[in-house]
Amino acid sequence: MAPIPGGMFHMGSDRHYSEEAPVHRVRVDPFWMDRTPVTNRQFREFVRSTGYVTVAEIPPDPKDYPKALPHMLKPGSLVFSPPDHPVDLRDWGQWWAYVFGAHWRRPYGPGSSIKGFEDHPVVHVAYADAEAFARWAGKELPTEAEWEFAARGGLDGAEFAWGDEFTPAGRHMANTWQGAFPFQNSREDGFERTSPVRTYQPNGYGLYDMIGNVWEWTSDFYSQKHPAGAAKPCCIPENPRGGREEASYDPCQPEIRIPRKVVKGGSHLCAPNYCRRYRPAARHPQPIDSSMSHVGFRCIIRKRSTL
Repeated sequence: MAPIPGGMFHMGSDRHYSEEAPVHRVRVDPFWMDRTPVTNRQFREFVRSTGYVTVAEIPPDPKDYPKALPHMLKPGSLVFSPPDHPVDLRDWGQWWAYVFGAHWRRPYGPGSSIKGFEDHPVVHVAYADAEAFARWAGKELPTEAEWEFAARGGLDGAEFAWGDEFTPAGRHMANTWQGAFPFQNSREDGFERTSPVRTYQPNGYGLYDMIGNVWEWTSDFYSQKHPAGAAKPCCIPENPRGGREEASYDPCQPEIRIPRKVVKGGSHLCAPNYCRRYRPAARHPQPIDSSMSHVGFRCIIRKRSTL
């Protein structure tokens, strides 16, 4: 783990997506953070030690999905399945498929494996799975503010975790999408999907993959916008904990009362023509029951001076 010094920073962005605004000052206490996302190797150790079964390996409860077709209520997870032609970018169903039998050991469904991918981030983890691993490891999941502060690596206000230029001197600094999403991936960074966790240079705090590769869970419930900034320095929020659970439900699906948490960092599927969320300020809502082939996590330890 890496020590994160804590302090005051400007959280959010006024230059990109509406949910990132407004920029506001926040203060967080020091903590320790995993240098990398949790890997397949680490998650396998957890499962072997505890016998844990992930959400994607359990049949969904019909009560939670009142409009679901009965034949769809089988164990599985969402897998990125790219089309071979341009599609309507407003319809994410064009590139995501619910695959029966997909889970962390079988990231692309039956017949796939994590053999040879032990040092890649574990994926297909729902929020409960990430929390269970954290408890087993004697750790916690970060808040959105803690995650964003750590991702900035001491560069308060910078666009990216490494500065203000996305590819300085033409160098790729994170695993993101090159080409026209979702059908054309030129793989200029060398990867079609996930990459080993220490492939790219760490940020100023010694943290790898804070941008790209996989989205990462935080413990905060999602809200549509950030709160307004404090009018006086004495009132700057300290260690904020996000929004209310009841405000996190998806307004487009009022019949489904599944809370959503904030995920951060973007993933290997973030592209200039679709999702420019490969920045510390970027944020996205993720239903707590949903696991996907581009969502992982890392943990923190609070209030501990040595490890």
